[in-house]
Amino acid sequence: MQDPRRHQFRLCFRSLFDSGRGYAFPCDRDGLVDLDELSDGARNNYLYARAMVGRELAQPAVELIEPRRRREAGRPH
Repeated sequence: MQDPRRHQFRLCFRSLFDSGRGYAFPCDRDGLVDLDELSDGARNNYLYARAMVGRELAQPAVELIEPRRRREAGRPH
């Protein structure tokens, strides 16, 4: 069984050249990504992102994933 707290964080690789672009992967609070949980495409992107640090991408940073606010009952969507 997975720990639901495990994916409260993401490891973000931001583009050095294009603001708002980059890669993000679910991780633990220490920035460890479980490669076995990633799809093949996501795993390839993760390995690419790690290889491009300092060339195209900044050093990765662990970010807390903010839970989405629930809409108040009766309010328009």
